[in-house]
Amino acid sequence: MEPEQLHFKDDDIIPNSKFPVLIYKNAFTDRQSAGAEWLEKHFAANNWTNSWRNGVYPFHHYHSTSHEVLGVYSGSALLHLGGEQGKKVQVQAGDIIIIPAGVGHKNLGSEALGIVGAYPDGRKWDVNKGLPGERPKTDQNIAHLPIPTTDPFLGKGGGLVKIWV
Repeated sequence: MEPEQLHFKDDDIIPNSKFPVLIYKNAFTDRQSAGAEWLEKHFAANNWTNSWRNGVYPFHHYHSTSHEVLGVYSGSALLHLGGEQGKKVQVQAGDIIIIPAGVGHKNLGSEALGIVGAYPDGRKWDVNKGLPGERPKTDQNIAHLPIPTTDPFLGKGGGLVKIWV
């Protein structure tokens, strides 16, 4: 399965990334709690841990200390990716979204949304909003992050392992 790729450039507020956001549409079939459990186990098997269940913040934000994967196990949402100049993307149960560190994301509205989030190597994550004073520290954090050795969905065989080189 080949993911959709979305590229976003630095807009002087949100740094975004040289790596694309990857979206796997309808990647898994389980829903509700069974879907959440499947995502947690599948992500962990690919070394994406420190997982949680919730949604997406309703404000533009990005992480500088980790890349992030979001697996949608219920409902749907309109996400705004890449900051104000970015793209609005509809996601629904069954979708997996890999967000490189620095890429802005925001929930513009959702219905019965359930998400499992996780991080490569179980990294700790921060929340940045594009406020004055965040940069250049966040830029330095992002520049020092390693590329994950596995894709949270496809493992070592594809996805970001081949695309984020």
